[in-house]
Amino acid sequence: MRRKMAADDLETIIDDLLTRLSFLKFGPPVAHVYNPLIYARMPYSRYCERYGEGPKEAIFLGMNPGPWGMAQTGVPFGDVGLVKGWLGIEDKVDPPPVEHPKRPVRGFQCVRSEVSGKRLWGWARGRFGSPSKFFRRFWVGNYCPLVFMEESGRNRTPDKLKKSERTALFEACDDALRKTVQLLHPRYVIGIGNFAFQRAASALADADVIIGRVTHPSPANPKANKGWADIMERELEKLGLLP
Repeated sequence: MRRKMAADDLETIIDDLLTRLSFLKFGPPVAHVYNPLIYARMPYSRYCERYGEGPKEAIFLGMNPGPWGMAQTGVPFGDVGLVKGWLGIEDKVDPPPVEHPKRPVRGFQCVRSEVSGKRLWGWARGRFGSPSKFFRRFWVGNYCPLVFMEESGRNRTPDKLKKSERTALFEACDDALRKTVQLLHPRYVIGIGNFAFQRAASALADADVIIGRVTHPSPANPKANKGWADIMERELEKLGLLP
C-alpha cells in the first residue's frame, strides 16, 4: 500500500505538470515536440510503482529525454537494453501523433542504444548489483519531460529555446521538481550536468537540500568518454554519497 501511494503521488505530480505543459507552444527552429510521459506513460507508471517508494537519500536529475532513451521507453535515461534487462520494465508504447522521420519511436523494439542511459544504469548495476539496492537510496528523474527537435532532426535542448518559451516551461518544471522533493524528502539533489544543476539550484533555493553536480554521461561530453563510471564514483565520494 505504501509503495502504491508513493507511485500515485509521483503520477499526480506528473499529471499536474502535463496539464500546464499542454498550454505551451514552441515555434521555429523547434519543429517537433515529443512527450513520452503521454505516449510512453505505461512503462513510466511501472517505473514509479516499482521504484518510487520514498524517502530517498538523493535524486539524480537529468535535463530532458534523449531520442533513443526515455523517448523510446518512458524511463529517464532509459536505454532499452538496461530498462528491460536490469530494471525489468517493458510495456506498451504508442508513437507520438506526429513523428519526425529521423526520430521514429519504436518503443521497446528500438534497436538503437542510448549511450548516456547505458552509462548511467550500467554504473548503477555495477555499483549496487540489484535495482532494489539502488532505489532504496536514489531516484532518477528528468527536469523537463519534453523532447525538442529541429526540422533536420537535430536535438534542441531546453536551454536553447527562446526566452519567452523557456519562462513558462521552467516555471512548470520548477514546480514539479519542488513537489517531488517534498514527496521523496531527499538530502541531496544531484544535477547530471550543468543545466540540471543550475535548474535545481534555482528551483530549490529555499529548500533544505544539498544541491550537487556530476558529469553528464553523454558521448558529446569529452570528459565522459574517459571512464565515466570512475568519474561518477569520485564525484559522489566528494559529495559524501559513497564511502
